[in-house]
Amino acid sequence: MIYKNWEPFYIKILDDFNFSIENDEKSAKILDKILQKQDINLLKKLLCNKDVVVFGAGPSLEQSIIVHKKKIENMVKISADGATSALLKNNVVSDIIVTDLDGKISDQINSNKNDSISVIHAHGDNIENIKKYVPQFKGIIFGTTQTNPQPFDNLYNFGGFTDGDRAVFLADHFQAKKIYLIGFDFNAEIGRYSFTNDKNKNQKLKKLKWCKYLLEELNKNNSNIQYL
Repeated sequence: MIYKNWEPFYIKILDDFNFSIENDEKSAKILDKILQKQDINLLKKLLCNKDVVVFGAGPSLEQSIIVHKKKIENMVKISADGATSALLKNNVVSDIIVTDLDGKISDQINSNKNDSISVIHAHGDNIENIKKYVPQFKGIIFGTTQTNPQPFDNLYNFGGFTDGDRAVFLADHFQAKKIYLIGFDFNAEIGRYSFTNDKNKNQKLKKLKWCKYLLEELNKNNSNIQYL
């Protein structure tokens, strides 16, 4: 997805959550300065025309990993933030981690050291986590922003809002052959690997509604997305 097609969704999200575009841009500038240039072809080579499985952090995640472990063994694995921890618990290392740094960061850092590519997202309320944690990632890192990526040297915008749907948009952007979804639950329940406290529960549920909506919109143009 290119930014001009993503922007109408972004404007609606800003309005719905009363988010500040200025804060999003501030966060993006900080992340952009920390990161070093990476070859985007690394992602293209990994994802293009491949079978990809994306792990969300819903309640069904851990049991689904166990049930489908053999089926997904040879697929490219993308974990959405906290789902990384569930995979590691079951001895599975993500090929790509899509994160805004609100899961168990130590697991993500360790996975990155063990060759997981990290795609770290900047938004208005994770500035302090960007400053604190991004320098601790020692493997390959790409950066993403919700805003127009054009002013930045090291940031991209592949579309998407939450960690889960951004991971799917990423796979779609690089033309994955088939995208399977695990741990994407839209039944008003929050999984333990979302690492969501009671204070943020209502906002998390609202974000899940947006995740569902955005995946439905993406699926209108991509029949290769399938829930497991």
